[in-house]
Amino acid sequence: MSAEATNPATPGPVVPTVARRKARARIDLRRLGLAALLGNAARGKLPDAIGHVAEAHRAHYPDADLEPLRRAYVLAESSHRGQMRKSGEPYITHPLAVTLILAELGAETTTLTASLLHDTVEDTDVTLDQVREQFGEEVRYLVDGVTKLEKVDYGAAAEPETFRKMLVATGSDVRVMSIKLADRLHNMRTLGVMRREKQERIAKVTRDVLIPLAERLGVQALKTELEDLVFAILHPEEYEHTRELIAANAARADDPLAAIADEVRSVLREADIPAEVLIRPRHFVSVHRVSRKRGELRGADFGRLLVLVNEDADCYAVLGELHTCLTPVVSEFKDFIAVPKFNLYQSLHTAVARADGQVAEVLIRTHQMHKVAEAGVVALGNPYAPAADAPAPETSEDPADGERADPTRPGWLSRLLDWQKAAPDTDTFWSTLREDLAQDREITVFRPDGGTLGLPEGASCVDAAYAQYGEDAHACIGARVNGRLATLSTVLRDGDTVQLLMGQDPASEPSREWLEHAHTPAARIAIQRWLATHPDSAEEPHVPAAVPTRPVPEPQASSPRTASAVVVDRPGATVRLAGCCTPVPPDEVTGFAVRGGVVTVHRVECAAVAHMKGTGRPETAVSWGDSTACRVTLVAESFGRPHLLADLTEAMAQEGAEIVSATVEPPSQQRVRHTYTVELPDAAHLPDLMRAMRNVPGVYDVGRAQHQ
Repeated sequence: MSAEATNPATPGPVVPTVARRKARARIDLRRLGLAALLGNAARGKLPDAIGHVAEAHRAHYPDADLEPLRRAYVLAESSHRGQMRKSGEPYITHPLAVTLILAELGAETTTLTASLLHDTVEDTDVTLDQVREQFGEEVRYLVDGVTKLEKVDYGAAAEPETFRKMLVATGSDVRVMSIKLADRLHNMRTLGVMRREKQERIAKVTRDVLIPLAERLGVQALKTELEDLVFAILHPEEYEHTRELIAANAARADDPLAAIADEVRSVLREADIPAEVLIRPRHFVSVHRVSRKRGELRGADFGRLLVLVNEDADCYAVLGELHTCLTPVVSEFKDFIAVPKFNLYQSLHTAVARADGQVAEVLIRTHQMHKVAEAGVVALGNPYAPAADAPAPETSEDPADGERADPTRPGWLSRLLDWQKAAPDTDTFWSTLREDLAQDREITVFRPDGGTLGLPEGASCVDAAYAQYGEDAHACIGARVNGRLATLSTVLRDGDTVQLLMGQDPASEPSREWLEHAHTPAARIAIQRWLATHPDSAEEPHVPAAVPTRPVPEPQASSPRTASAVVVDRPGATVRLAGCCTPVPPDEVTGFAVRGGVVTVHRVECAAVAHMKGTGRPETAVSWGDSTACRVTLVAESFGRPHLLADLTEAMAQEGAEIVSATVEPPSQQRVRHTYTVELPDAAHLPDLMRAMRNVPGVYDVGRAQHQ
C-alpha cells in the first residue's frame, strides 16, 4: 500500500519520505496493462499480472488457496478487455491495484476475489448469478454491495442520501466498505487525469465522508494516504510548505529520533525485553497539524517511535522501563490497551524527553495490535469463518438476512446501521451523522458494571443514556456521575463513571430540551424520531405546574398551625406547630411563648430554636398528648419526567396520607421540587410514607420541610 505515488494534480510526490515497507506496494501500471493485454495464462497457472497480489497475500496467509484469485482474474480480465481508463491504461489495472492494496493490508481470500470482480457486474455483461455460480454466495454478496456503492451519486445535491445508500449496500459486512475504501484510494492516486474542478469535488467528498469512515473502521493505512492526497489537491500551498519542511528535516546531519531510538533499544536490551524499535515518520497532514500546534518544529516532531513486542504484558514492561530509565512526559500517557478505541485500536502512548528538550512520542503495541492499528477491520479476516484457520462455508443463505452477527464490526458501524434505520428522515440522519464524523476525539466513560462507553468529546449524560440503552433511554430520569447525582445535561469527561437512573414507566417520554444536550447521532435521532411521532407531546417541560389537590392554601413558612394533641405547661395557652420544621410525634420538641399567649412548638434541632435561645428567650415545656394524628409538610426532590406528579400522589394516597395542599416549583435544570402538606391518622406511619415517596421513579430525596 504505497503512499509514494506521484499525484499529477500537484508537482512532486505526495509522500517522498515514506518507509521502504510501502515502496514495495507500488504498481507498475504499464507492466500490468501489458500483462493483461497478452491474454490469459494457461489453465491452472497463476497469471503474471497478479503475481504481486499473490505475493502480498501469501505474506499474511502462507497456506492460502490462490485458485479463486486466478479464476477471478481470468473472468475480470476477459470481461474488461477493450475497456480503458482515462489515464490510458487497460481497465483491468484498476481492480488489480485495488486488490493489491487490500492484500497488503491483510484481507482474506474472499475479499480479494470480490475485489478483482468488483466492477464486472457494473461495467460488463457479467451477472451476479454468474458470480454466485463460479465463486459462491459470499463473493456474490460482496460484489453486489460494492456495485450498489458504485451507483451512489456523490454529487452535492444527493449528499444526504449518500451515506444511507452506502450503509444499506454495506449491510452487515464491513468487507464491502473495505473494498470501497481501497477503490477510492486508487482513484485518488490517479486523479490527476481529471479536470481541476472534478478533482476538488471528489477530494471534498473523500475528506468529508470516506476519510472519517476509514478512521472509524480503523483502517489507518488507507486513511493517512487519503488525507495526504486530499491535502495536496485542496491545499496545494500548505502542502508544498509541508513538503519543504519534511525535505529540510531529511537533509539534517543528525536525527534526534534515531538517537532516542538507539537509547530505547539499549534500555530494553538491558531489561531483556524482546522488542523491535522503529521510527515512524509522520505523514504530510500529521506534520502540518503538529506545526500549527507547536509552531517551529524540531527534529523529533517529524516522527514517532514504535515499539513492537510479542505479548500484552510486554507492553507494560516496556512502559515501566522507559519511565524508569528515561524522562517521561506523564501528561502524554494514554492506555488504549486496557480501554481500546471504538475502532479497535490498541496501543500504549507515552513520550520521553532528552536533556536538550526534544520530546519523542512513543507508541507501544504487540505485533497483532499493530496489524489491527494499520488495517482495522480489514486485518480481522472473514468475520463468518467458523474458525481462524478454517475457510468460510459455502452457503446459500443471504449474508444480509440479519441472522449472522459480525464479531469484527466496530461498535461505531453497528450503531451507524441502527441510526440509518431509526432516523425519521434523510436530513435528520445526515445532519447528525455529519456532526459525528466531524468529531475527531473520543472519551471513555465507565459503567458501574465494569463496562465502558465510547462517546465523542463534549458528550452528556443524555448521550450516555442512548449509547447504553438505545430508545429505552426515553425512561432515563437522572444519573450519578462519579457517585454524585447529576442532571442529564452534565457534560462527561474522560474516565468518568456514569450510573444511569432509569424509570419503570413504559410510557416514559423524552424531553424536547434533551436535544440541547445531545451530541451523538444515537441520542439526537432517537429523540427526534419520538418527537416526530408524538407532535402533541413533550412540548412543555416534564412536570407541569401542579394545582392544589384540595382547595386549601399552602401554609407559609411563618404561618403557625393549631395542634390539639400537644400538652403545654402553661394554662390557657394556645398551642401551634411551627411551620418552619413541622414537628410530629415522636419528634423531640420544645416550645416558646410568643405574642397573644401562643406557644409555638418546634423540633429541638430546628434552626429557629438555636436562634431564640441565643436571644435569651425562655423555653416552655411541651410534650405530645395521646392523639397520634399529625399534619406535616414534606419536600420531595426529583428529576423531571412525564406523569411524575400522578405517580407520586398515588403513592402517598396508598400510604393513607391526605394531601392538604401541594405545590410544584418550575423545573430547573431538569430538577423539580415538590412541597406537600399532608395529614396522617398516625404519626408512626410517617417513615413509611417518606420511604414510599422515595421509591417513586425519579424521586431522589424526600425530607421534612426546613424553612429558614
